[in-house]
Amino acid sequence: MIVAILSILLLVCIFLVVYPYAIYPLILRRLPSRAILREEGNNLSATLVFCAYNEAQVIGEKIANIEKLKERHPDLEVLAFDDGSSDSTFEQLDARKDLLTVVRGGGRNGKAHGMKRLAAMATGDIMIFTDANVLLKEDAIDRLMAWYADPDVGGICGSLHYLGGTDSTTANVGSLYWRLEEYLKKEESRTGNVMGGDGSIFSLRRALYPSFPDTVLDDLTVSMAAVFSGKRLIKVEDVIAYERLVALRSEEYARKVRIAARAYHTHLFLSPQLKKMRRLDMFKYASRKMVRWFGGFFLLLGVAIAAVLAAMISWYLFLAGVVVLGAFVVLGLKAQHGPVASLMEIILALLATLQGVFRAMRGKTFAVWNPAKSR
Repeated sequence: MIVAILSILLLVCIFLVVYPYAIYPLILRRLPSRAILREEGNNLSATLVFCAYNEAQVIGEKIANIEKLKERHPDLEVLAFDDGSSDSTFEQLDARKDLLTVVRGGGRNGKAHGMKRLAAMATGDIMIFTDANVLLKEDAIDRLMAWYADPDVGGICGSLHYLGGTDSTTANVGSLYWRLEEYLKKEESRTGNVMGGDGSIFSLRRALYPSFPDTVLDDLTVSMAAVFSGKRLIKVEDVIAYERLVALRSEEYARKVRIAARAYHTHLFLSPQLKKMRRLDMFKYASRKMVRWFGGFFLLLGVAIAAVLAAMISWYLFLAGVVVLGAFVVLGLKAQHGPVASLMEIILALLATLQGVFRAMRGKTFAVWNPAKSR
């Protein structure tokens, strides 16, 4: 009887670990589509905003990218917030007053704080949010504005393409994960609403910009404002941005802890509005975010249950399992390439996310960020 119960619990744990990545996409594919009106040449204005901290190595590329965007859209308003950089980021941005307006913070205030200051200055009908290390395709603004011809569209997520990383298992696994994310957003959009945008490239009607504290994940908070207002948050494939992958395991782990902590903290802040969403949106949100946040817990619980089952069957089986697991951990942490390294990257991603969630549960979160050096 106990063995049967533990076996069922083990299967449940396995199901919950794989559900957001393998089963949820299959469910989305079976849902009906909702059409969107698209029309070129509307008269909406736009403001492009981004925050930067110690991005001196890449800010030149960003400025050159803005130059190309402004050639196509001379009236594009560009606002930047420098979060107290200790390198030449502010000086490089401030030297191009012909292209953009840069605001310097009084120290480390964080991205949410910076974005709120820029939003208060913005005059465009549409606010376009991006990151300092992200480059937009030259026609991104044209294509983005066409989707806002539909009055039901409140926000739009673009399509992020990652560059580089072919020699790093961390980057390769990150690229695979992001391709799945892009697919899920595409299917969520086809069936109604995407459950949150990514800071690399998303936009919102300025009139919908919400109020929020500096400690939340502003990307999620701002993009979900479209859903909470009764408008649609969609993803489109023709608004393209480019970003380099993180290549170092330690940097990616720390990044995932930070993002998960802020995401769960933001979830708590948004809970009253989340409870008022339509049932389909609640299902999507739980499937893509809530179940995934606790994937590491289900993984650890599954391993513990498997160990108990092995011990109940045979102590030799239990000891063999311990040896195999120990060998995998040692090899996985040392491996730089191959399937063992890739599997370890996936496991570490689950554990980093769980660590971030537990951190948020204890009332701790991150307000500031540091750019990855291995991009």
